[in-house]
Amino acid sequence: MAKAPFISEQQMLKSTSAIVLGGGRGTRLYPLTKVRSKPAVPLCGRYRLVDIPLSNCINSGINRISVLTQFNSHSLNRHINRAYKFDEFNGGFVEILAAEQTNETGDWFQGTADAVRKHLNHIHQSGASHFLILSGDQLYRMDYRRLLKTHFEKDSDITVAALPVTREDAQGFGIMKVTRKAAIRRFVEKPTEDSLLDSLITPEKVFEDFGLSADGKDYLASMGIYVFKAEVLADLLLSHPEWVDFGKEFLPNALKTHKIFAHMFYGFWEDIGTVRSYFDVSMAMASANPPFQFHDPNNVIYTHARMLPGVRIDRCTTKNSILCSGTRIERAVIEDSIIGIRSIVRPGVEIKKSVVLGADYFEEAGSGISNPIGIGRNTKITRAIIDHNARIGDNVIIRGSKRLKDADGDGFAIRDGIVVVLKDAVIPKGARIGDV
Repeated sequence: MAKAPFISEQQMLKSTSAIVLGGGRGTRLYPLTKVRSKPAVPLCGRYRLVDIPLSNCINSGINRISVLTQFNSHSLNRHINRAYKFDEFNGGFVEILAAEQTNETGDWFQGTADAVRKHLNHIHQSGASHFLILSGDQLYRMDYRRLLKTHFEKDSDITVAALPVTREDAQGFGIMKVTRKAAIRRFVEKPTEDSLLDSLITPEKVFEDFGLSADGKDYLASMGIYVFKAEVLADLLLSHPEWVDFGKEFLPNALKTHKIFAHMFYGFWEDIGTVRSYFDVSMAMASANPPFQFHDPNNVIYTHARMLPGVRIDRCTTKNSILCSGTRIERAVIEDSIIGIRSIVRPGVEIKKSVVLGADYFEEAGSGISNPIGIGRNTKITRAIIDHNARIGDNVIIRGSKRLKDADGDGFAIRDGIVVVLKDAVIPKGARIGDV
């Protein structure tokens, strides 16, 4: 194979534009996606999921970014417009591309590849010769320059970021079989049969060649992060309209005709696609040793800069928790929890192993509202997610449990044993929800 011509990092970045996929309905994250798109779901009290790929792009020197969405895009649009403003002289942008009707099609996105296909004309206006395609619902930190370096050095048509996973986890991902030079030879979406899983085990020697240790993770999974040559992406999308998803149809079929390589990644990465995974990641982030650091000064996670006062705490007990700006907590117990921006937690409250997303605005003090925003006196909350602007009365008990079945109630839903109080919900005083 001929060696790829040298290209400087500046040239590499200048030729690359990023696409963040956020167009799905987000049914597995419902009810957090009832009134917002997946990328707009709050994360760790003050961020949004979309801030992760956008910040990774900015920290990697990529500043031309399109976000594709089609469901409940208003809050996402507002967040991006407020948070991401580039110097007008550097040519950078973050733009929302929502599903639209055209003379060619009036359909919704049918899958990840179809979402890019439907916006191909808009995307090509960036003039990029390579496209970095990202998911909008993952938590990780990656220097995309390393991924791009692999792509350019291999002169790859398509490059797929790969992560070692266990046999159990492999059944939920696209699994790759690679050579010792990282060329992908097989790609199977969510394999379940034992014989098929056996055939996809990555030999330990392959891991060693890439400086990785398998540690019981014998499979290479696609992270849903890709780099495409622009002409390859356009040609395959237009010539195969039946390929609607990158994992299910696009990559397995493209292997027959194109050079596709893997880029190895070994670090924290979590797909936040369900209420359970969202809750588990949140609890991990509130722990004494969180697996992901938002405090890295060299890799800032950007978000909307709000002019909020500091946290006010009055005679409280807190343990392993994240308390965000604008929050007021009085004579309460907070353990293993995240308390989001503008949260109001009143006396006698106990919050354990829960996520309180906070509020979008402050209510005027002394307004006499019968059900004010926040958590009412002497309320007990365990294993729950409280969405924005919830008004929870006094003496309420909300308790999630593995024994609970999925259900929908008045102002709340239960998913995977987690009680989710809906955005703007009013829970009357004395209410009992969950395993009580």
